[in-house]
Amino acid sequence: MSEGTARAAGGEGPFAADPLDRSAVAAVGLITLFVVALATAQLTAAKVIALPLPFALPVVGPEIVLPGAALAYALTFLASDCYAELYGRRATQVVVNVAFLANFLVLALVWSTLAAPGIDPEIAAAFDTALGPAANVVAGSLLAYVVSQNWDVVVFHAIRDRTGRGMLWLRNIASTASSQAIDTAIFVGVAFYAAPLVLGSGDPLPASVLLALGLGQYLLKLAIAVLDTPIVYLVVGAVRE
Repeated sequence: MSEGTARAAGGEGPFAADPLDRSAVAAVGLITLFVVALATAQLTAAKVIALPLPFALPVVGPEIVLPGAALAYALTFLASDCYAELYGRRATQVVVNVAFLANFLVLALVWSTLAAPGIDPEIAAAFDTALGPAANVVAGSLLAYVVSQNWDVVVFHAIRDRTGRGMLWLRNIASTASSQAIDTAIFVGVAFYAAPLVLGSGDPLPASVLLALGLGQYLLKLAIAVLDTPIVYLVVGAVRE
């Protein structure tokens, strides 16, 4: 039996010495934030929203069209970058990939609830409309997640290996900016072009619409990556004090 297993069996754990240990509390808090944001993103991905802009942008136009999950999903990158800085690459990859498997549990629970007979047909229909994600959206979001989140961890630590603890802002922005570009390209390409072709779930969007949809989403995600950098510094600084 390993030392860690022995401690767990004896009732010890990360809170055994100090129930308010900042490192242990932060680890649990960041994992919780990551999983909650990811589950929320999965449940809200089917709703498409339009954010008006004060002026029209080339290609994008006068508004940004994006899935309702955009903000919740952006929080997963905030949580994973804080976790990566504090606990390392291997631990973060475990969180990312275990959470990927948890996506299937969320979908299974949602679909089992939708499949169960409801007493009120109107309420059941409302649940089907609100929580019944299209197959193309599910395929796009799952593939985009597993590729982009793992890429984020790799890039974050590749930069950290060269900069040490300094320049946290660089690895936060660079890793998130590049991974969000990958995420957007995969999600838009699969959900609105490849999956409709392969699964027959609607008509593929034309290239001009795909470009506008992807670019608008990415610009918003990039802005969030820049704006969340002070929060990353605040969280990491609070734990390391």
